[in-house]
Amino acid sequence: MGNCLRSSSSPRSIFRKNIKPLPIETMFKLPSPIPSWPPGEGFASGTIDLGGLQVCQISSFNKVWTAHQGGPGNLGATFYEPSSIPEGFFMLGCYSQPNNSSLFGWVLAAKDLTNDHSGGTLRTPIDYTLIWSSDSSNIKQDGIGYIWLPTPPDGYKSMGSVVTSTPEKPPLNKIRCVRSDFTDLVQIDTWVWGPGKETTANGINVFSARPAETRTQAFGVATGTFIAQNSGTAVSISCLKNVSRNLSAMPNLNQVEALVQSYSPWVYFHPDEQYLPSSVSWFFQNGALLYTKGGESTPISIKPTGSNLPQGGSNDGAYWLDLPIDGSAKEKLKKGDLQDAEAYLHIKPILGATFTDVAIWVFYPFNGPARAKVEVVNVSLGKIGQHVGDWEHVTLRISNFNGELRSVYFSEHSGGCWVNASELEFQNGNKPVAYASLHGHALFPKAGLVLQGNGGIGIRNDMAKSKMVMNTGVRAVVVAAEYLSSPVIVEPPWLNYAREWGPKLSYDIAEEIKKVEKFLPGTLKRAFEKFIKGLPNEVLGEEGPTGPKMKNNW
Repeated sequence: MGNCLRSSSSPRSIFRKNIKPLPIETMFKLPSPIPSWPPGEGFASGTIDLGGLQVCQISSFNKVWTAHQGGPGNLGATFYEPSSIPEGFFMLGCYSQPNNSSLFGWVLAAKDLTNDHSGGTLRTPIDYTLIWSSDSSNIKQDGIGYIWLPTPPDGYKSMGSVVTSTPEKPPLNKIRCVRSDFTDLVQIDTWVWGPGKETTANGINVFSARPAETRTQAFGVATGTFIAQNSGTAVSISCLKNVSRNLSAMPNLNQVEALVQSYSPWVYFHPDEQYLPSSVSWFFQNGALLYTKGGESTPISIKPTGSNLPQGGSNDGAYWLDLPIDGSAKEKLKKGDLQDAEAYLHIKPILGATFTDVAIWVFYPFNGPARAKVEVVNVSLGKIGQHVGDWEHVTLRISNFNGELRSVYFSEHSGGCWVNASELEFQNGNKPVAYASLHGHALFPKAGLVLQGNGGIGIRNDMAKSKMVMNTGVRAVVVAAEYLSSPVIVEPPWLNYAREWGPKLSYDIAEEIKKVEKFLPGTLKRAFEKFIKGLPNEVLGEEGPTGPKMKNNW
């Protein structure tokens, strides 16, 4: 795709000869070719059997229609239909993406394996309904776009829409509907496009779609198609379902190790970082202590694997970990040991086992004090933000069709975000780069300043490159992969320790706030107090965190 005068009978076609190319006109590819993976059952074989319905992932497209305004960044969006569909497979819907990033999409195509001509898994629609047309839209566009919803036969459901550049209905054999028992509920994910700069209740809005449930135990399968919402009413489509709960496309342990070596992130630490990660065993062997409620005067040392930690139960306050009593040993432990640091991996199926999530957890013995920006004033928050034990993670989402890295999740304090591979920084081939924020260790895809707050007041997250960097693939340990029957992964005892990895801190937050306010003009003090009171406990550092298995993102 490039700059050209597209032929069209519509007066709305625009001449783009001297207009800067849109980001989407470049197709994104990972910096290095995808390697050949070690042999296995079904991982990276190109197709996945959902129990009588075989699917493949299509990432080659023919452009149908482009809007040049509206949507994210007000750059418009482009609508595509899949191309180069293998023989015997059929399209389930078209694809759409905002124009503000390189083309990096996919949709599924499907093939009926039942050989049941009267009640097979796929049927052609019986008609189409026009959802929306750009004919009356006063937007910059290439031609006119039409979005059609297939009308499925009884007992079948539509997976997506058909987009055309002419007002005639698409041929009925253009697309396939799927038998209802192979479908699942779908929900809106991210905004793709609308004529305005943000979503509105009136008019057309296009969203990416995902299964309503995305837990590892859920078996809804994303199709890569979009949901069109006209005047607030969402078009009824579904996603697929792995009805056989087939896990054969998941990687075996050798393949997991190859994936980690190919995609394990580099984590850069700020030049001023004092509190670095370590292995869990280093933390235990260098003086970490286990405390018991009622026996605070007699803490005990912890064995290297955590085998003497209480197992199971809940975070009931009966036990907690803390630093050594000796001052010099305490300071040593707080600083961590980057050379000894390990990455702990949880491998899990997602989106009906059509993707693999590799959660990469890193442990820090100590989380340093937070810093705030109050409009133009930067202030240290004293003891606020400090706590013993800090767990952070990134998650790689990998396609089980071909082993390609599709996106990465960056944990950021009590939340986080998914970032498409097309928007990542890479180093040494296909290894993404992550930046750990100064003292807090939240992970971000870019260097710079991210302010956690609003109105010019917030916690500073400062990220920058330095000589301190962790290649998470060097000392990577798989600690959990529940889907593997052989070899069975033996979880280390510390993973099933359900209590806090640090004590409840005894400092007075109100007193710490007063110390900070001494440096603030009167007009900013009240706003700062309100902001601090709204921070979650994880940021305030009032309590030590629980381990990775006890977190929602486990």
